[in-house]
Amino acid sequence: MKTYNDIYLSARNILRQYGVEGYNLEAKLLVARAAGKTLPQLLRDINLYTTQNVEDQVLDYTARRLRGEPVAYITGTWEFYGLPMTVTPDVLIPRMDTEVLVDAAKALLLGHKMDARILDLCCGSGCISCALGHELPATKLVAVDISASALEVCRKNVAQNRLNSRVICMQADATASPPLGLGQFDMIVSNPPYIPSEEILRLDSSVRDYEPVWALDGGAGGLRFYKAIIKYWKSLLRPGGFLLFEVGDGQAEEVREMLGSAGFDRTDLRKDTIGVDRVVIGQI
Repeated sequence: MKTYNDIYLSARNILRQYGVEGYNLEAKLLVARAAGKTLPQLLRDINLYTTQNVEDQVLDYTARRLRGEPVAYITGTWEFYGLPMTVTPDVLIPRMDTEVLVDAAKALLLGHKMDARILDLCCGSGCISCALGHELPATKLVAVDISASALEVCRKNVAQNRLNSRVICMQADATASPPLGLGQFDMIVSNPPYIPSEEILRLDSSVRDYEPVWALDGGAGGLRFYKAIIKYWKSLLRPGGFLLFEVGDGQAEEVREMLGSAGFDRTDLRKDTIGVDRVVIGQI
């Protein structure tokens, strides 16, 4: 029999040998998943003996990882803004870049409009809604996506983060007129598909072959969703309301100009951890 540590070290060495960058953390995540434990529980029990079943499961997970499948889809979980998030191939894996959007939204509302009503367009897993709902306990949120399967994941994340009373999930198309009766919002946040169609095939295989293309493809030039959201959804903002977009590398100035042309009096940018303009802010 082997201990969890034996199995972890074996998986770690295989991942490292094949050039997986995050081999140390990923090996722990795969063993924890196979053992049915959280990461803290695994670390607590790391020197205990376990079963052949767990070892076989880890070998299977490791093989899937070496074929390019992201570890988040193998384990079915990921962390965003310190919160546990369920992820499936129906939604994008939450990225650290998107935490910049949450940071910007929080900074605008903290001490100013703590009970804001927020609309999250193209919500996917619901990670933005969950983070904002958790960080701003007086807010009410509506999370919108066109994909019914993505909304199922979003509902699970809302429930597991105990936000059912404040987050509503709704199916709608961000590139068309909003459904009647949505009401007015103090803030709209959106991390829409923004990869130019012509660049999809050049994406890393772990993204291109596993993550949902419809959640990545922003049309020719990558700007289709920004144009549509500004055109169709701006009317839902209250006077003084904010529209925040996550944008791709090199898109910030063009999206900022769109907001200015659409009547947003004040516009601003926020950089990500490597200095790329990642969030565009407009105030109506």
